[in-house]
Amino acid sequence: MPAAVYHTAVLLKETVDALLMKPDGVYVDATFGGGGHSREMLSRLGSAGRLLAFDQDPEARKNLPDDARLTFIASNFRYLESYLRVYKAERVDGILADLGVSSHQLDAPERGFTYRVESPLDMRMGPGIPTTAAQVLNTASLADLTGIFKNYGEVKLAYRLAQRIVDRRAESPFERSTDLRPMVKGLCPPDGESRLSAQVFQALRIHVNDELGALRDFLQGAAASLKNGGRVSVISYHSLEDRLVKHFFRSGNFLDASTTDLYGKPLRPLNPVNRQAIVPGPDELAENPRSRSAKLRIAEKA
Repeated sequence: MPAAVYHTAVLLKETVDALLMKPDGVYVDATFGGGGHSREMLSRLGSAGRLLAFDQDPEARKNLPDDARLTFIASNFRYLESYLRVYKAERVDGILADLGVSSHQLDAPERGFTYRVESPLDMRMGPGIPTTAAQVLNTASLADLTGIFKNYGEVKLAYRLAQRIVDRRAESPFERSTDLRPMVKGLCPPDGESRLSAQVFQALRIHVNDELGALRDFLQGAAASLKNGGRVSVISYHSLEDRLVKHFFRSGNFLDASTTDLYGKPLRPLNPVNRQAIVPGPDELAENPRSRSAKLRIAEKA
């Protein structure tokens, strides 16, 4: 499948520009996907430059360009620091991450990422993830389900939804998206059912793939792996991700608990480059409506 069909890279120029790339530098695309960001990065590298690209989805391999400067690492980006040691790139000049689910993943029914089509309740990003969304729905306790929907989907009536699921699975197990979609009916006005369904599916996907835990590991690994003056660009798509990125860039931790040295200088590994998140402009929104929730934050190694 051509990369252009697989996924349209979001905030392409802004994200890569922010890295201030050097032709002979060493860079990381932590979320290769369709390869759009990687191709742009390669176009700015000279013959001595190097790009390491991560993706845990086996489908991403189909989009690899034939370029000797590119090393593909079939892994979750949470293991960034470990793999960079393996590939003798302990300190890099820049790191990019696009946290969104690719258009290909959303549009492939067998992946089960969207409520819009009939599909199996899978939602796993890669083969190493042991538990499907269906298994979570069929085995998690009422309290755990409530927490998943409340914490990862920001669902207001999380307990009622979880109770419905527990009652429904006592009659027959959840297997497909069509089993889950009716659970939201009556929990909100009819015109809000699509939004609520999206929140429910997002919550399950985040839980199944431990996305927020992986993001925390990645941000800490990125800070440790950058050279002094190196930069990291991160595109997030919902408030849970953006909050973690913003807090870590600003405070060096995920609680946003600022600390300073004796002279009042912030103690953090990275310095934010942009105070306000960069968002897509009108032209990009018209061309790619799925970019509407994207927020780009940039930080530099202190």
